[in-house]
Amino acid sequence: MELKGKRVMVAGTGISGIGAARLLTEAGIETVIYDGNETLEKKDITERIGKPVEVILGELSDETVKSFDMMVLSPGISVNAPFVQKFTKAGIPVWSEIELAYYFSKGEIAAITGTNGKTTTTALVGEIAACACDSVFVVGNIGIPYTNVALDTKEDSMIVAEISSFQLETIHDFCPKVSAILNITPDHLDRHGTVECYADTKLKIAMNQTKDQFCVLNYDDPTTRAMAEKIQAVPVFFSRMEKLEQGVYLDGDQFMVSWDGKKQVICTMDDINLLGGHNHENILAAIGLTYFMGIKPEAILEGIRKFKGVAHRIEYVAEINGVAYYNDSKGTNPDAAIKGIQAMNRPTYLIGGGYDKKSTYDEWIEAFDGKVKELILLGQTAEKIAETARKHGFHQIVMVNSLEEAVQYAAQHAEEGDAVLLSPACASWGMFKNYEVRGDQFKEFVHKLA
Repeated sequence: MELKGKRVMVAGTGISGIGAARLLTEAGIETVIYDGNETLEKKDITERIGKPVEVILGELSDETVKSFDMMVLSPGISVNAPFVQKFTKAGIPVWSEIELAYYFSKGEIAAITGTNGKTTTTALVGEIAACACDSVFVVGNIGIPYTNVALDTKEDSMIVAEISSFQLETIHDFCPKVSAILNITPDHLDRHGTVECYADTKLKIAMNQTKDQFCVLNYDDPTTRAMAEKIQAVPVFFSRMEKLEQGVYLDGDQFMVSWDGKKQVICTMDDINLLGGHNHENILAAIGLTYFMGIKPEAILEGIRKFKGVAHRIEYVAEINGVAYYNDSKGTNPDAAIKGIQAMNRPTYLIGGGYDKKSTYDEWIEAFDGKVKELILLGQTAEKIAETARKHGFHQIVMVNSLEEAVQYAAQHAEEGDAVLLSPACASWGMFKNYEVRGDQFKEFVHKLA
């Protein structure tokens, strides 16, 4: 679709919406930004965009909807929102901000999705890419909107993009050179309804890829392994559990690539800085992505050696009075939180709870495996998690009203040699703006203890 001469509405005034509106105005496209919250200040919105843009707040009439040629939808807004449905029923195209950025950008894309491990894998791929390429952009759900940099990309750029299911709902032509689907576990069911719908949405990352391109898939996850039958791209499997004849795998302490009869050691356990089996999977995926993007093994090794991990993912904060504090605020679903508790090698005071994404917590509780001394709960899901814990015979539960109270309780009761882990198994919404704010506050409260 040609955008020149079109009138485009950007829905949402968060970081994604502002980025999309700024890109469109810089490209000379007639742009209107919309938000259903009529209490917002129009001046504040235009100041954030940096250019004069028409702002509409509140209800959208059918007549107003029909005045647009296209809508760009921020990922935080559901495609089922009533005003979005007005556009759909009127036959007006709805694009994600990822689709918009792709329309304007140049270069080759490595795109990563999945339930868990996206941010770590994306950041690692970015580190590796920087060892091999002069022009690298790490964008998407990792924090920098793709729209912010689309016009800065060049033909020789490598764009490394973390893509959420929300962003994939409304792509049309978006096509990475190499895509990756790391794993699928139940998440965002409040929006997608079923795990099957959620998985199908994730699979859209590969829907436009051709037989000359590659899709990196987790062989150890039955759902992603089965996706190989549904894509046109060449499937590249990675496995922590199996030695693959064709793919990327762990053999003892060696991270291997085996392809077209050639086997190659990329790195060993001595070269990595990340703890836990889940991070070994992230490294394998990153090797698959970068190898098939055409990056040489020596640059992949250099990037792996340099990479120290990401904030809010089993992040060591401090040791106070012999107690180690870890921030795993990015553990926003039970499967991610399972990885957090599995990484602990001390008796642990576990802080959990938050926004209810309609998850179930049985497997998380079962994964405690004798490590959790007390479960400290807060937020909307506290009672639901407590009920699940009791059902599984775990009764060492404390309810608190705030994250600061949780940290203080843990500090008062933990003994030398224990750990305190924030790994909520829930989203931050309702109590915090996002998981970063939650994690930063946790670190602030911990540092206050010292």
